[in-house]
Amino acid sequence: MQVREATRDDADAIRAVARSSMQASYSLSPQAIRGAVKNWYADEPLAEKLEDDQLLLRVIEFENEGIVGFSESVLLDESGDILWLHVDPMFRGEGLGAKLYELTHETLAEHGATELRGRVLADNAEGNEFYEHHGLHLIGEDTVEIDGKEYVENIYSEQDPKAPHVVKADGKELYVLTTDSDRGSKGAFHSVYTDAEGTNKYGYFCSNCDTLITSMDSMGRMECDECGNVRKPTRWDSAHM
Repeated sequence: MQVREATRDDADAIRAVARSSMQASYSLSPQAIRGAVKNWYADEPLAEKLEDDQLLLRVIEFENEGIVGFSESVLLDESGDILWLHVDPMFRGEGLGAKLYELTHETLAEHGATELRGRVLADNAEGNEFYEHHGLHLIGEDTVEIDGKEYVENIYSEQDPKAPHVVKADGKELYVLTTDSDRGSKGAFHSVYTDAEGTNKYGYFCSNCDTLITSMDSMGRMECDECGNVRKPTRWDSAHM
């Protein structure tokens, strides 16, 4: 068994694992799963992922069985987000998910990540239990649109979510949660709240130039006026279905 970087030659195997894993773990329609796999792992989007220095794809492979799992993660300044961690249902229960998680964690740390976060749909009980078992804390949630329907995505972190960074902006004392971030073209956008508990969201904080941002368009895109850091629209776009 080995865990290695994915290549373009792994495309068919990655799609097969993603499809079988999503069928076993998520209450999604067959149409939604087919659309998701095509949108994220067809040849062209997969090639873009492999060329992205901030995005890491790792596969777990057996000599006689081929690829049986993979992880997709992204670097956000000092944070490393595991976006997806899939293991073929036929090979679950053998500790492969834990092994893939550990080696993905190590790889993110080697690339400079000092904090690990994991994202998983809220209705995936097994996935949520997996992150809790590995000592991560539920710190928040996001919404993902799949096939015209919104799903809640839980966000887990190694760090204590009760320790925000305090900044002064707009004449207010604001609280920046670095454990609640989104990827930008030049650096992460950290969520900003008016309270230390993180219940009243105020905007975002551009980590590239320490600028406060309080607006975005209807697709979730925002741009920092100071440095041009851009947050792309939400990572699921139903128009691709």
